[in-house]
Amino acid sequence: MTTYADLPQSRPNWFVRAESWMDERGKGAWIAAMVLGFILFWPVGLAILAYMLWGRKFSMSKGCRMRARSGLAMTRSTGNSAFDAYRAETLRRLEEEQDAFQAFLERLRDAKDKAEFDQFMSDRARKSQRQDDEAVDA
Repeated sequence: MTTYADLPQSRPNWFVRAESWMDERGKGAWIAAMVLGFILFWPVGLAILAYMLWGRKFSMSKGCRMRARSGLAMTRSTGNSAFDAYRAETLRRLEEEQDAFQAFLERLRDAKDKAEFDQFMSDRARKSQRQDDEAVDA
């Protein structure tokens, strides 16, 4: 990352100076500038947010990347066969419960759809019967 001190001796433009100043103060300064930009004039805040995202001001740190990858570690062996067996059994049981719950939700949706359709058909039949009765009375 280039800081103001690393720049050539010629006076850099205001944007480079501001960026260096913000970088020296850390992510908190960038967040404060973005919030202030949104408060003062929302396009300024949006521009700062876009610059932070596309300028990689908020790229994931090593700790974040490791936590993001920890989901993949669930399939790896820990070296403890008893724990690995317990984990495999628990995951299998949870998958079965999830499948059963999904099937329950599907049955629930089907029952609701059938009830709505039956209600529609009975309303339609009553409306048709009323029209027939009115036609006979006329």
